[in-house]
Amino acid sequence: MSERNFDEERRLRRAAVARFGVAPELNGAAESETDATSDEDDNAASQRMEQKTLWVDLQVRRAIERGDFANLPGAGKPLHLPEQHDPDWWVKRLIERENITGVAPPAIALRDEDAELDETLDREWAEDGVRRLIEDFNRRVVEARRQLTGGPPVITKTRDADQEVERWRERRAAAREAARRRRAVAAAAAEASRPPRSSRLRRLFHRHRR
Repeated sequence: MSERNFDEERRLRRAAVARFGVAPELNGAAESETDATSDEDDNAASQRMEQKTLWVDLQVRRAIERGDFANLPGAGKPLHLPEQHDPDWWVKRLIERENITGVAPPAIALRDEDAELDETLDREWAEDGVRRLIEDFNRRVVEARRQLTGGPPVITKTRDADQEVERWRERRAAAREAARRRRAVAAAAAEASRPPRSSRLRRLFHRHRR
């Protein structure tokens, strides 16, 4: 079998395996030659992988001998991983550690802003202010999704203005009720700390007699 025919047989066999998961029937000589070549290719690939692994191990051992891994920052200390899963925790930690300002990727900045958005809205005194903040937040989320500058993906969702206004009203009502209860408790505690009325009258009577 010529070398050209052999290469053609091997190419067809690989194409059939890639497309259908099965190999075409070959004559005995071609099949044996193809199997032998395939084994040689597998052995060569295994040897290359083994050589790369040995090379990496050698470089690591040399680095250890040189002391490259000695006294690294944070050695022997806990990692302080976030309590909840956060795919960008290492970026945030780097920004915090290096005191980097104004360069956080939009995806991270929007996630942080989304987590604190309710508190931001609660500082507004009018419904128009709440709607204005929601519109600005949604606009920046949409713009960040359209940008193709790389970095973490933008997974922050936009907010529905009507729903956020309703939630803002509910939180304000709950805050007013909580404040009213605190005032009532404080007034009751102050009243309980005062002496009985009869005792006050007796003290006044004794003062006048003196």
